[in-house]
Amino acid sequence: MSDEMLDAYRSSIDNIDAALVHILAERFKVTQAVGRYKAKAGLPPADPAREERQIARLRSLAANARLDPEFTEKFLRFIIDEVIRHHERLRDDA
Repeated sequence: MSDEMLDAYRSSIDNIDAALVHILAERFKVTQAVGRYKAKAGLPPADPAREERQIARLRSLAANARLDPEFTEKFLRFIIDEVIRHHERLRDDA
């Protein structure tokens, strides 16, 4: 049994998920370049002050977009932790 409305919603969700994956891939390409730069320049992998500014900025954007700021912060922290892990690896390889 097919539900055309549900299928249309799911198709939209699938398109959004694909866009999210591509956006994350682009973000990680840039953060990898940042990590290589930091490793060469002898900079620390993490920048807690910037992370806090980013989290505050994105929590505000989330609230304005009617997205749960707590969820947004958890999502961003997950991404930041992964980026730092990559940066630490690049530093250790340098």
